[in-house]
Amino acid sequence: MADIATLQHPSPRRLLLIRARNHRGLMIGGLIVLAALLVALSAPLIAPYDPFAQDLSRRLLPPVWHERGSWAHVFGTDALGRDYLSRLIHGARVSLLIGVCAALGSGLIGTTLGLIAGYYGGWVDNVVTFFVSVRLALPVVLVALAIVSVFGGSLWIVVAVLSLLLWDRFAVVVRSATQQLRAQEFVTAARAMGASTPRILIVELLPNLIGPLVVIASLEIAHAILLESALSFLGLGVQPPTPSWGLMVSEGRGMVFFDPRLIALPGAAIAILVLGINLIGDGLRDVLTPEGRE
Repeated sequence: MADIATLQHPSPRRLLLIRARNHRGLMIGGLIVLAALLVALSAPLIAPYDPFAQDLSRRLLPPVWHERGSWAHVFGTDALGRDYLSRLIHGARVSLLIGVCAALGSGLIGTTLGLIAGYYGGWVDNVVTFFVSVRLALPVVLVALAIVSVFGGSLWIVVAVLSLLLWDRFAVVVRSATQQLRAQEFVTAARAMGASTPRILIVELLPNLIGPLVVIASLEIAHAILLESALSFLGLGVQPPTPSWGLMVSEGRGMVFFDPRLIALPGAAIAILVLGINLIGDGLRDVLTPEGRE
């Protein structure tokens, strides 16, 4: 009888799993990102060559589908004789590392500010709202270019810059949700029991914000990957010889009319990865808040 009742009235967790399994976009995006993660984590094992190894005698070898290509270098080589497939594989590690770290950093900043503003209200809320307005008034790409040009381009500088520029969406969503939750009975009960403010914010409020935070984080990962690619393309992001997809596009732009694969392959990798992450973000929004969707 219990099993029949469970089937008739599934638990909220089971309902989420059913919605996620039946959401085609979420499944497709999950497969794309899972494949990228597996490639990134196993890059040293599956890459056929050292991505930094140069061999000028083998520069600009054509890919395997070309009549002069060979399976020794499936995607050919670049202008310095480096195996292009190996650099693409290792480039997945750079893009995912920057995207995830930037989302974590910006999420920490934005969530903290949003919780404080939404819980305290008053002048604290006004100050945080002012900072959000200032951040929204700043063009992200131009500010990132200015900061990176002053401090120099490197992987961790790019992560720090993106973390400081992508926190506003976290702050706005968390602030709004906290304002709604702070009047709930479980928060009032926690105050009546003498719980401290940090405990209320972290133990009582934060777990109720996990759903929106996961959705925003997935979108910001894609945003950070695109921004890193743009910075690297302009020569102010990840520096050579690190195999960044944006840097690979920049290195191949001089050969765009003669050997377009040098731009097409890393460009396609960026587009597919960002598409997969956006599909996950949109799918999670549908699954977690189905009542807010058409």
